[in-house]
Amino acid sequence: MFQRFRRTRLNKRLRALVRETKVNVEDFIYPLFIRSGSGIKTEVASMPGVFQMSLDEAIKECEELKTLGIYAIILFGIPDVKDSIGSDALCEHGIISSAVKGIKKAHPDMFVVTDLCFCEYTDHGHCGIIDETQETVDNDATLDISGQQAIIHAKAGADMIAPSGMMDGIIETLRNALDGAGFENLPIMSYSTKFASGYYGPFRDVAESTPSFGDRASYQMDPANRREAIAESVSDEEQGADILMVKPALAYLDLVREIKDATRLPLAVYNVSGEYAMLKFAGMNNLIDYDRVVMETMLAFKRAGADIIISYHAKEVAKMLNNR
Repeated sequence: MFQRFRRTRLNKRLRALVRETKVNVEDFIYPLFIRSGSGIKTEVASMPGVFQMSLDEAIKECEELKTLGIYAIILFGIPDVKDSIGSDALCEHGIISSAVKGIKKAHPDMFVVTDLCFCEYTDHGHCGIIDETQETVDNDATLDISGQQAIIHAKAGADMIAPSGMMDGIIETLRNALDGAGFENLPIMSYSTKFASGYYGPFRDVAESTPSFGDRASYQMDPANRREAIAESVSDEEQGADILMVKPALAYLDLVREIKDATRLPLAVYNVSGEYAMLKFAGMNNLIDYDRVVMETMLAFKRAGADIIISYHAKEVAKMLNNR
């Protein structure tokens, strides 16, 4: 008489029929890191399986992604020359603009998202123009150049823009800039709840964006603040964001659920580099059943409320799903 729950677990076909949460290949956006040159595909030591690529190699990578069913990517640029204001990010012939044009020409069916920030392009590694105190980022001055950057991405052919710099007012600024330039239909995926996290270390290796002084705690969120985290996403929804995001993902699943319940927009999670590296190295050292733990992690993101998963695991997950 006490076997009601077990009855729906005994047969694997029935387990599949009653499964509440499912991961699909269409849920994923795969990050790509583009640098100048040709024939470049350099693996990042702290992120096995993740590469810095020249555009020609990225185009080949997109072909592989499509064979796996992944049709969405997010681009990060690594310029040859960096300066105090990230000039390459403001150039119509810069690394990201050129990458968008090249990928869209080769793969017009690929959905190309551009990360909009300045940390990869500045010589100091911060996410915008440093203020006169030389201690943090000047919020309003950075908003001005962020609008310029958004228009460059839009003109290059980006399908969606994802501002990651966490400047106050960034979504309203970009929406006004894009609308004023005739890009009213270009969506914005906001890094709306982005924490000043210790999980980003390996990303700074691949993107070459480690701050040369200080940290980003003055413009990214305190990991201890729950109410502020929800308020940040609600504010970006009010400013005109089309999709919200929680970053990192794994340690913040409580907030994924709360933000999902507090807003009406689609919600993304960024399964960040530190989360990826922990599982990768644990698997390489036979400490976990790697495939099983990766899939369990993806299920956790979806169960918490994520509609979209940005993940370096995306290709591996696609292969797991395709082989079922």
